Amino acid sequence: MPNKKSAEKRVRIAERNRLYNRYWTSRCKTAGKRVLEAVQGGNDELAQSRLNEAQSVLDKAVVKGVLHKNTASRRKANLTKLVKSLATGK
Repeated sequence: MPNKKSAEKRVRIAERNRLYNRYWTSRCKTAGKRVLEAVQGGNDELAQSRLNEAQSVLDKAVVKGVLHKNTASRRKANLTKLVKSLATGK
């Protein structure tokens, strides 16, 4: 346990931030998994709509400082590649 007031405050803030980051990280992972489910199901329209939702969630996580912009960009590119492969019939 911390001995100083400022250290106690930092512990509280760190816990608050940890929960906030965990919420957004989980939300990003869930959005990606939903896109994968739609691609595996073979539903092109559903995959495209879920891709749009996933891109939105990833962009919001970047704005909030939870994800790095290059990480979000890489994840969006990989998901887009999956959805386009479904559309072309590969």
